[in-house]
Amino acid sequence: MHAARRRLALLKTLSLLGVVLTVMVILLGAWTRLVDAGLGCPDWPGCYGALVVPDEARALAHTPESPLESAKAWMEMIHRYVASALGLLVIALLVLGRPLRRHADYPWRLNLGLLALILVQGAFGAFTVTLRLWPQVVTLHLLGGLGVMLVFLWLHLRLRRCDSGSLTPGGVAPPRRALTPLWGLAGVLLVAQLALGGWVSSNYAGIACQGFPTCNGEWWPGLDWSEGFHLTQSVGPNYLHGQLHAEARSAIQVGHRLGALALGAAILALLVCYRRETAMRPWLVALTLAYGLQFSLGVANVLLWLPLWLALLHTAGAVALVLSLAMAAWRWRCLAPCSTPSQQSSRHKKEWLHV
Repeated sequence: MHAARRRLALLKTLSLLGVVLTVMVILLGAWTRLVDAGLGCPDWPGCYGALVVPDEARALAHTPESPLESAKAWMEMIHRYVASALGLLVIALLVLGRPLRRHADYPWRLNLGLLALILVQGAFGAFTVTLRLWPQVVTLHLLGGLGVMLVFLWLHLRLRRCDSGSLTPGGVAPPRRALTPLWGLAGVLLVAQLALGGWVSSNYAGIACQGFPTCNGEWWPGLDWSEGFHLTQSVGPNYLHGQLHAEARSAIQVGHRLGALALGAAILALLVCYRRETAMRPWLVALTLAYGLQFSLGVANVLLWLPLWLALLHTAGAVALVLSLAMAAWRWRCLAPCSTPSQQSSRHKKEWLHV
């Protein structure tokens, strides 16, 4: 029993560490992109054929057409090192959790799903380099990173639920409130807005519209929607600094702004609809504040011409928004069952820890 308790405590700690480490990877990835270091190493998984950044002579011999910029290469390799550590952490969670997999409420399938997701994310990391920052891959790579963070968080919350002994005597987890369509709408709009943000970034459209709320001095300027959201761009060109013309980039920027308004309306609707639930109020307020902060950072980036530190904060704001919505949704689902004292009995906890 004590061994199982210690194992569960370690798994909870590692899963929380996974959330923190994933946030680091996301921010390092954003920093790498913002300083134009995405192709600092022209190959993958090494850098000019080495596991550490080589000297200029070796780099020139390996890839003569891509001169070494040491600072950018190191930025890219540090990102890869931290991402690799994240992969090792996922494997450790899988190995340590395997003895507990037979318990009905242990999230073993979530462990397996996390492993599959991290493998896919690693593949997208390779494609980002080999396809030379193709916007579709860069955007999916960002969404994948946020997805990994979200699964780590969900795993941590599930492990905490296991440790709380929230099982019925039959070993089956108690029923939980289903998410309403409004929660689903907010989730879909958030994913769409994150994708739009990734599309803005990967096509270098962050300051395609100067000024706010207007775009280049007009409420509705000339916009090339078909080219801006043309998802079958050819693979092959170097997409560093983008390939689209001004009107296409403006369309992407306007689309991102419209998406922000739609997401804000959904979050406000959640706050209004569920404000009477006292236990939900702090989570919904936190979600609303995270949205307000992120919206303000987006506006500031446009008005201040996308300074590096502010663009990085905007990425951090996206992370905070995802975590806020996830925590609010989790609280909604488990609020009623988890607040029932009879379901938190020590007897159930002892039964679980006796695995």
